[in-house]
Amino acid sequence: MSERLPVSAIVSLGATQIIGYGTLYYSFSILAPDMALEFNWPVEWVFGLLSASLFLSGLAAPLAGRWMDRFGAGRVMALGSLAAALSLVVCAVAPNPAVFVAGILCVELAANLVQYGAAFSLLVQIRPREASRSITYLTLIAGFASTIFWPITTFLHGQMDWREVYLVFAALNLLLCLPLHGWLGIQGKVGTRNTAALGRGEPVVGILPASVRDSGFRLMLAGMGLLSFVNSALLFHLVPVLTGLGLGQTAVLVATVFGPAQVLSRFTNMIFGQNLKPLHLAVLTALLAPSAIFILSVSYPAIPGALLFATVFGFGSGLASIVFGTLPLVLFGSEGYGARQGQMTLVRLVASAISPFGLAFLLETSGADVVLWSLVVLGLVAGALFVALARLGRHAVQPA
Repeated sequence: MSERLPVSAIVSLGATQIIGYGTLYYSFSILAPDMALEFNWPVEWVFGLLSASLFLSGLAAPLAGRWMDRFGAGRVMALGSLAAALSLVVCAVAPNPAVFVAGILCVELAANLVQYGAAFSLLVQIRPREASRSITYLTLIAGFASTIFWPITTFLHGQMDWREVYLVFAALNLLLCLPLHGWLGIQGKVGTRNTAALGRGEPVVGILPASVRDSGFRLMLAGMGLLSFVNSALLFHLVPVLTGLGLGQTAVLVATVFGPAQVLSRFTNMIFGQNLKPLHLAVLTALLAPSAIFILSVSYPAIPGALLFATVFGFGSGLASIVFGTLPLVLFGSEGYGARQGQMTLVRLVASAISPFGLAFLLETSGADVVLWSLVVLGLVAGALFVALARLGRHAVQPA
């Protein structure tokens, strides 16, 4: 018998995820040119600073995950909201570049404590047996973060400078996210080891036996890392790549299809994917990225082919967030879920941090064609890793 979904927790987390991703990540691309102008830096330096901060925050992700298991994800998220607000204030009042650099680093470290990995851990701690469905609903809500915060940031920046915008964002994290996370901390106030004691249902037991867990976890990390590399690299350079393939002014139009497709994939999975096992969803997700890039490679500069590419690519990217949350729960269970999320976040953030530079170098030296076929190969390798993981999981659940 299934348990009732924690609707209030999902809605509250959906609001904090929109604010968290909107204020700590999506707003940066809009404000970065003015930041660079004020400090007399090339814009590339500012984006390089963000990548370096993502890389360093990834190194801290496993520790954050262990904190969530030990102290409860809600308490860690409340601390993260406070840290995010203070970090944004540090950036806003930074008197020199050194303080600004320190502030951006702290912003991304705080983001580790409030974004998807932490939110997924909290849902597992609140109601473990319904966590997979809860994660699907949450990613659907949070998928509107860019759609909401790009225009909000643009509007605010039209009325005030980037420092004042950051002060407004600090207030959102302090006055909205902190109370919500504090309240949610009461719902999941202990780690997953004590979830049953709260009367929130029995913990989830992973399908992989102890004998293959290490190899399974390595396969999952490698697959997630490659998938994150492909998605982040192409998404970061989507418009330049499309322009380099001869799409010209329509490149921006094609790129705008990505966001709605991402949300549509989560909605489709929520309605029709209830019987689709997370292992099968992982394989499908991994194969969508190279399939989309292959479509673009053989169809450019035709606009219909580019639109189909953006739709398929966005669909795969949207599902990847769901896989990120549900796959480790199904394979390894709710015990120690936060620590595993921390390790996965490390791999994903490191891949996301280095991929834009790797792709930029390849784009400059070899051209868009080589970039696309290289990403197709990497995506297929990721798919093969998830297929191997699915085989491992299928053998694990077969009767002796």
